Amino acid sequence: MAEANLDPVFQIQRVYLKDVSLEQPNSPAILLNQEQPGVDIQLGVDAAPVADGMFEVTVTATVHTKIADKTVFLVEAKQAGIFEIRNMEGDQLSAILGIACPQIVYPYLRSNVADVIQRGGFPPVHMAEINFQAMYEQQQAAAAAASTAPQIIV
Repeated sequence: MAEANLDPVFQIQRVYLKDVSLEQPNSPAILLNQEQPGVDIQLGVDAAPVADGMFEVTVTATVHTKIADKTVFLVEAKQAGIFEIRNMEGDQLSAILGIACPQIVYPYLRSNVADVIQRGGFPPVHMAEINFQAMYEQQQAAAAAASTAPQIIV
């Protein structure tokens, strides 16, 4: 009888664009404005099991540009990957899902967001490199602080 292989497994199964939208609610009038728009970029990471040993990790970006209080364009994009992860538990699994997987998916997201913006008739917005390890550690520290905060019961 063969023993089960308990070596850790980490494999990319697929990386794909899950969702993307571009809105230009104030076009064409806003396009005639020569002011430099303000740019706000928000990022999020989500991970969920999809089958035994298979996880979907999604990195979401929202790019919102405005001149004064009017939207120039709004892009929302979700880039996802399916990863096979076996024989890892607890903190190790959490770190893989929160650091390694987003690092693999994010470059695809950056490229797709820049492409959609450019195809919309705008100069591309180049999203900065992200240190997912630092982001993960901040989230872990915030979660630990929240769990140790004194509870007030009224």
